[in-house]
Amino acid sequence: MASKLQTRRREEHQRYKDDVKREGKSFFPYAIYHDTVMSLVTVAVIIGLSFVWYFTADDTPEGEGLEAGVLGPWYAEKADPGTISFVPRPDWFFYFLFYLLRIFKWPETVVLGTVGIPTICLILLIALPFYDRSPERRPLRRPVAMVAAVLTIISMAVLTWKGATAQEALGTEIIASGEVDAWAEEQGFADNPVAVEGAELFAESGCLNCHVYLGVGNANLGAPDLSEVGATGRGVDYFKDYVSNPAQFGNNVMISYSYLGDENLTRLATFLDASRGGQQSEDGG
Repeated sequence: MASKLQTRRREEHQRYKDDVKREGKSFFPYAIYHDTVMSLVTVAVIIGLSFVWYFTADDTPEGEGLEAGVLGPWYAEKADPGTISFVPRPDWFFYFLFYLLRIFKWPETVVLGTVGIPTICLILLIALPFYDRSPERRPLRRPVAMVAAVLTIISMAVLTWKGATAQEALGTEIIASGEVDAWAEEQGFADNPVAVEGAELFAESGCLNCHVYLGVGNANLGAPDLSEVGATGRGVDYFKDYVSNPAQFGNNVMISYSYLGDENLTRLATFLDASRGGQQSEDGG
């Protein structure tokens, strides 16, 4: 079997050499030279577009950099390094992986979406020249390869589209949609204004980027669901201390919210204490 395979490879290589002598040029150095030239042209075009973008745009008198040039402004708005409500999103070519993480939930299966599937696909792609040695290149005579390629393209296209259209839970949108009022009614603290204010603060402060509350939020990072956290009976003071300094309770992942100030921490803690899975809080809120 090995000798037949070696003989076929030698014949194919010889046919390639004969075709080159008769009809064309060898891969080296001609094809490599062409690829090198086109790579340099591509890089030159990118650099040229960068110069056009930078030098045709201009700063505004207020220094906000919003005056658009041929290819748009330098930036749309200034970055806020202190924001905690910004929801990061990847570039479009990573949308399929971005949405894959919504399918595989933390912590049971997230390793499949982050490491397992991408690694397996990469290994199969790298090994393709080694396990697919058939000289046949006509698509209709390669049904397995064609089906695999079509399924891969469809899967990536669907995941990319889903990732591009996925909506994140932003605090302002949650409040505007009346979600906080629904929380207050379901949890029984609608007549407790401090808890309601704490619920709005909870939505605005980016807590839902890591936590889930009554089905709203992000469950992929492993942070606990806080819908019934008040049922533990730990009280407002405990939640206030925890939120202001999570590290003292052994939580080195969650950031400190002490910057919110004492009054806001009290509101937030009151909201958490009133979150008892639909039960009435002890103070009647």
